[in-house]
Amino acid sequence: MASTKEIKRRIKSVKNTKKITKAMELVAASKMKRAVSSTLASRLYAEYSWEVLTSIAKNTEKITHPLFIEREVKNVLLVLITSNRGLCGAYNSQVIKKVLHLIKDENKDVNIEIISIGKKGDNVMRRIGQKVIASFFELPNNISIRDIVPISELLIKEFNLLNYDKVLVAYTDFISALTQKPNIKQVIPVSKTELKELIDTLGSHSEKEDKERKISKNEVKTDYLFEGDQEALIGSLAEKLTRIQIYQMFLESNASEQSSRMVAMKNASEAAGEMIDDLTLVFNKARQSNITREISEISAGMASVS
Repeated sequence: MASTKEIKRRIKSVKNTKKITKAMELVAASKMKRAVSSTLASRLYAEYSWEVLTSIAKNTEKITHPLFIEREVKNVLLVLITSNRGLCGAYNSQVIKKVLHLIKDENKDVNIEIISIGKKGDNVMRRIGQKVIASFFELPNNISIRDIVPISELLIKEFNLLNYDKVLVAYTDFISALTQKPNIKQVIPVSKTELKELIDTLGSHSEKEDKERKISKNEVKTDYLFEGDQEALIGSLAEKLTRIQIYQMFLESNASEQSSRMVAMKNASEAAGEMIDDLTLVFNKARQSNITREISEISAGMASVS
């Protein structure tokens, strides 16, 4: 059995660790509150953006804008959203594992290249030899749509230059503080099916019912009168919607990261508390054993003298 001095040193060490994890839990909880608020606030706008675009796409004869044209897939650009730091549970490993499965299951004739957001995903992709064409590490915690404009413009530009035939984003959906779901979504070319699935997964059950009711009201064909260049207008809407989708995915990932870190640090604090209790019990037993032994030695000495 370890000495009481050594056990006291371990107890002190675990208490210091618990203080750190508790502080990190509180910081993550504060950041999560802001991130979740931003995520929920933008979902409604993402929904209405989708409704506007699909209504126009459904009620116009033909759309020839490049962002709507699906091509034979030979080159795929995948945006991987992870964190710069660890200590956030399975947040990074889940989305990275989903990307690795996609790379493994994809047709060998299809070339997949990566844009990494966050150091964790970037390190894994470079380690396995996957080509990373760009990396973004310095995005702020309270991300705004202005911060993702360079990324969205890069994606649209690469697709329009025919360098890639499809653009995917791997991110983590925020469902609740305890549940986050890794997802891979197609953002370019603009797919009405993909956009509908995206809004369905982002909204709550009641929001889905409201959306279904709204969509049922919009079943009547609407005749649109375009002033100016119709293709330019639709192209501008498509680019804005693509930007909104990417922004929403960043918000979802940020909320998922902070909630995962909060839960991980909460579990670490609880584990530290249990370890302190166990060590305190061991310490008390060791101290009691020492006291008993000393009493026995004193009694034996008195018996030998008498």
